[in-house]
Amino acid sequence: MLEERLVMKLNNAQKRHLRSLGHHLDPVVQLGKKGITEGLTEATDVALTTHELIKIKCGSECPVSREDVGEQLSQQLKASLVQTLGGTILLYRRHPQKPKIKLPRA
Repeated sequence: MLEERLVMKLNNAQKRHLRSLGHHLDPVVQLGKKGITEGLTEATDVALTTHELIKIKCGSECPVSREDVGEQLSQQLKASLVQTLGGTILLYRRHPQKPKIKLPRA
């Protein structure tokens, strides 16, 4: 099912809008000392399908850098990497049938 999705290319206005929406979100996925596992990837996939916009928290013991985590998860899950700030990553993936978030055009 992931192969059917295309990564949405976000412009600056859309990223700014998503960052403002994501500011008040709590992390729904947390990375620990095991890094990116199959279970973490599956949980992130479910969270993206449910919420469209999610925060991921990288713990201090995570063996993978937060930049690499954002890149790997966005590629594996066909999601857009909106922001990496501190130990937090913001990912967005539009719901295929019922999108909740309306993005600005420009």
